[in-house]
Amino acid sequence: MRIAIIGYGKMGHEVEKAALARQHEIVVTIDNPQEWEERIEKLKQADVAIDFSQPDQVVGNINRCFDFHIPIVVGTTAWQDHFEEIKARCLAEKQSLFTAPNFSIGMNIMFMLNKQLAKYAEKYGYQLSMAETHHIHKLDKPSGTAVKLANDILSVNHDYDHWSIEEPAEHTLYIKVTREGEVNGIHSVMAESPADKITLTHEAFNRQGFAMGALAAAEFLIGKTGVFGMEDLF
Repeated sequence: MRIAIIGYGKMGHEVEKAALARQHEIVVTIDNPQEWEERIEKLKQADVAIDFSQPDQVVGNINRCFDFHIPIVVGTTAWQDHFEEIKARCLAEKQSLFTAPNFSIGMNIMFMLNKQLAKYAEKYGYQLSMAETHHIHKLDKPSGTAVKLANDILSVNHDYDHWSIEEPAEHTLYIKVTREGEVNGIHSVMAESPADKITLTHEAFNRQGFAMGALAAAEFLIGKTGVFGMEDLF
């Protein structure tokens, strides 16, 4: 594939390395408004774009790719308030969008396990809580991955009606958020009863898993139109 990388930070570099190892071509990298102006012609040569930019930039980046009918994989989080408008344009114009809160294959296995745990927690009286830790550079709190874990719990467990990063309260799924060092991402879901405790934890050792998942999504997206997620890839 001819790939455009949008957002050329640590994740962008990781995607580039993984793409070249799989014999793909990087036709352009774009990391700021000036480069958008200077490199737009190179962008038009891309078969697909992969975005790991910033939350305040991603909607504009998607729309620019749609302007040129370039399929786009979005790994950036914390832009979901605009998802419905982006989805509407994507479907109306037969564009291609793949978005996920986390592209790690292992994390997506945990998403499935999390729903099962949440169902049994309600049935057998376990209290649920969550914790997530990321590096100090991560802007959103909680992470998009933690939000998905929490929302998935709420969808199947009626003991909770919302989640919060504030102090624990009745009918509230508490998420403890930590930002420290250069942690790539640790997410845990705890289910506790008077008798025992169950913990599901996913820890990313590096960014390689996210890059490989994003590339798999890009390969999947070629030739398709619509809005897709990791469930479709699985």
